[in-house]
Amino acid sequence: MQFEVWAKGLATLSVDCIVLGVFEEGELPEETHGIDSASNGYLKKLLARGDFSGRTGETLLLAEVPGIEASRALLTGLGAKKSFGRKSWRRSLGAAMTAISKTRIASIAVAIDRPPPKDLDDYYFGRAIAEIVGSTLYRVNDLKTTKKPKAAPLQKVLAGPVRKAGVEAAERGLEHGQAVSSAVSLQRDLANLPANVCTPIYLADQARALAKQYTSLRVQVLDEAAIKKEKMGCLLAVSQGSAQPPRFIVLEHRVGGRGAKDDSPPVVLIGKGVTFDTGGISLKDPPGMDEMKFDMSGAAAVLASMSLVAKLRLPMRVIGLVGAVENMPSSRAVKPGDIATSAAGLTVEILNTDAEGRLVLCDALHYSRRFNPAIVVDIATLTGACVVALGHHHSGAMGNDEDLVHELVEAGMRADDRAWQLPLTDEYADQLKSNFADFANVGGREGGAITAAAFLSKFTKGLKWAHLDVAGTAYQGGAQKGSTGRPTPLLADFLIRRAGL
Repeated sequence: MQFEVWAKGLATLSVDCIVLGVFEEGELPEETHGIDSASNGYLKKLLARGDFSGRTGETLLLAEVPGIEASRALLTGLGAKKSFGRKSWRRSLGAAMTAISKTRIASIAVAIDRPPPKDLDDYYFGRAIAEIVGSTLYRVNDLKTTKKPKAAPLQKVLAGPVRKAGVEAAERGLEHGQAVSSAVSLQRDLANLPANVCTPIYLADQARALAKQYTSLRVQVLDEAAIKKEKMGCLLAVSQGSAQPPRFIVLEHRVGGRGAKDDSPPVVLIGKGVTFDTGGISLKDPPGMDEMKFDMSGAAAVLASMSLVAKLRLPMRVIGLVGAVENMPSSRAVKPGDIATSAAGLTVEILNTDAEGRLVLCDALHYSRRFNPAIVVDIATLTGACVVALGHHHSGAMGNDEDLVHELVEAGMRADDRAWQLPLTDEYADQLKSNFADFANVGGREGGAITAAAFLSKFTKGLKWAHLDVAGTAYQGGAQKGSTGRPTPLLADFLIRRAGL
């Protein structure tokens, strides 16, 4: 896909289609008004007939609009002018791209007037264009044997208008947006695969493939014997009921390439990689259990983020850690009441085998210490309680460092991939008391998303740590079942900002 910016002369741009915004009241924004003047009032006459309402999400494709070089024009509704902002702009562009994707249009000029710069500056304008185009054109990597629809032929997108002073920022945004879009597609591809394909070994192979693709990445994969040597007893407790062997993946980005010496404190990303979660002996209800193939979305987000870091060659050291396991019930499976010893030496009474993600993450958190990390962020579809608390709109954000948590929340705001901070105070850890071990892996129904984070916090002493619970945002069910690619946009913005780009 080729992305460029345009500054002026919309009516003379030689593209297949120009995309124009229209307010609900029938008022034409500046760029649309310019095209109406060039076409001798063609658009106003059309609107006067009531052919287009301008409601957000509505589109209308017009052919042979007089006075312009483009062969077609697409109107997209902006909604009410008084409430027009970044959110409605994105929705309007998304609707336009959906309409474009159903045609044979190969080149477009986006000319939807933007909200004020405080809502959408030149850089984020470029990024949003590339990300929305990529998201709209994404096709699920299904395994259907029937003939698949052809990919949209769109090859060229001109984004504008951009003032001369903002061209450099917009072009940088387009470049970064393409990298984010590519990373999001990788996360979605991995998470959408069935669990009989995307196993722990498959995830390890994908990490190796990334290291082969990008010279800044190097990979190490720990097999079951190596994991035992690291004394990751909690991770092994989860995997012991499955015929699929576990893998622990270490993927490192170094500025000078995989052979470069770089001892600077890294950013460490940790992903929960439960490739299928039956709940183990604490078996889940059958309805919706198929969606538990998405329980490795945190791992997929980490691999996706590492691909972005390498693609943009971010000038910072970043390490991705993934504990990849399958949680199955069998005669060998861990049982409620069993006690496991973590890599940190702390003992855990496993009261609920369906609270397995935190067991994988706690050993990964301990492993991260060997890198002397600047910060550690873990990403996991950890608790149904987070879905109850926040629904499917916000990821949950918690941690032991307020500045880091705020940094992630703000990145989510900028990336339109929002997170919401939940409290993490000492009282929640009291719910994890155990008569037989250092603590239990669950603390009752109350505040379940927070007590899960409180469990993880026991392994973060001396670390600057934050936790993202993406159980409600990483995928959706029902008729639109599939990975959303979240929170990769949030992580991308966080990393790009940290790198100072």
